[in-house]
Amino acid sequence: MNEQTRWSLKVSRQTDVALRTLLAARGGRKGALSRFVEQAVNREVLRETVLDIQERNAGADPAEVEQLVEEELAEVRRARSGR
Repeated sequence: MNEQTRWSLKVSRQTDVALRTLLAARGGRKGALSRFVEQAVNREVLRETVLDIQERNAGADPAEVEQLVEEELAEVRRARSGR
C-alpha cells in the first residue's frame, strides 16, 4: 500500500463477527482487517474487469483473439530480451 485512504464502512454485526473470527483464527494482527478488505476489493475489481472484457469480446472470433494474444506476447518477449 502506498498512499492510504481512510474508509468508513458499515456492515452487519453478523458479518463483523464472522470476519473478525476468521481473522483471529488465522492469527490476524493489527492491520489484518484493512488488508482483508483491500484484497477482497482488488479481487472483485479484477473479476468485474474480466467479466466486462469477456462481454465486450463475446462476438470475437477465437482464432483472431488467439492471434492477437500471440502477437502481443511476442512483442513483450522481444522487449524483455532486449531485442
